[in-house]
Amino acid sequence: MASTAVRILLVTFLCGAAGALAAGYPERPVRLIVPSPPGGGTDTSARMITPKLGEVLGQQIVIDNRGGASGNIGAEAASRAAPDGYTLLATIASHTSNPFLMKKVSFSLERDFAPVSLTVVVPNVLISHPSLPTRNLKELIAFARARPGQLNYASAGVGSIPHLMMELFIGMGRLKMVHVPYKGAGPGLSDVIAGHAPLMAANILSTLPHVRAGRVRAYGVTSARRAAAASDIPTIAEAGLPGYEAVQWFGLLAPAGTPREIISRLHAAVVRTLEDGTVKKRFTDGGADPRPSATPEAFGEFIRAESRKWEKVIKAAGIKPE
Repeated sequence: MASTAVRILLVTFLCGAAGALAAGYPERPVRLIVPSPPGGGTDTSARMITPKLGEVLGQQIVIDNRGGASGNIGAEAASRAAPDGYTLLATIASHTSNPFLMKKVSFSLERDFAPVSLTVVVPNVLISHPSLPTRNLKELIAFARARPGQLNYASAGVGSIPHLMMELFIGMGRLKMVHVPYKGAGPGLSDVIAGHAPLMAANILSTLPHVRAGRVRAYGVTSARRAAAASDIPTIAEAGLPGYEAVQWFGLLAPAGTPREIISRLHAAVVRTLEDGTVKKRFTDGGADPRPSATPEAFGEFIRAESRKWEKVIKAAGIKPE
C-alpha cells in the first residue's frame, strides 16, 4: 500500500516538474544537431529555417554540425541528449534507410526519438545526357527495356537516397540497369553533364540550372506533385510510371521522453516558420516544398512509412548491409 502511494507521489512530482519545464520553455538557446558538414543540403535547409524558428520561439537556435556515417553520428549524439527540448535533431531521409544498409545502427528512430514535424520535401529529377535518344519517360523506359543491363546510371554512392530512388524506378519499371556509384552527388552529376554517365536521379536544387541550360534532359521529378520552381517538368508518376514517389526530406526530432507540451510548442513554431512568406519563397524558388506535418504523430507515421518503403527497395535490389 505504501509503495503504491510512493509511486503515485513520484508520478505526480514528475508530471508537475515536466509541466513547469514546459511552461517556461524555452528559457535558453536551443541546440539543433545537423548530421552533416556545413554547406550541404541538410545544413542549408536547417540554416534557412532556424532564424525564423528562433524568432517564433523567442530564443536563438544554435546549429551543431555532426557529420559522418550517413547522418548516424549526429543522430546518435541527439538520441543521448536530455529530453528537455534544448537539443533537437535535423533528421533526414537517410535515417529511415540506414538501418537496412548498415549492420550496426546504435539508435532507433521510433524508440529513441519523439517526432516534431516534417519541414521540407525536396524532389530529385531523373535526368540524362542529351545524347541519349529518348525524349520523354515512356521512350526512356522502352529504350531501357530493349537493352537490359546495357544502360548505366550514376548515384551519390551505394545506399544513398539517389541510388535507392533509381532502384525504386528500376523495380517499378521492370528494368535492368547497371549502378555506377560516385563519391557524392556532385561528381556523378558532373559525369552526366559530360556524357560519361547517361542517367541519374539528381537533386533539383543543383540540377535545375543545367536543365534550363540544356546540358541535361529532364524526364520527371520524383515527387508526387510538380515542383513549384519547375512546373513544366512532369512528375515521373504522370509521365509514365504511375504510383512512383521518392523524395529527399528534412524534419525535426527531439529525444524520446521530451514533454508533450514542448513537442506541441515546437510543432506549432515549425508550422508558423514554414508559413512565413519569406521563408516559403526561399524554399520554393529553389525547387523545395515546405511541408510541415499536420501533427507530430503524422510525422511519426510518415517516418514509419518511409522506413517500410526503403526496406522493401533495399531487399528487392539485393543490397547487403555493410
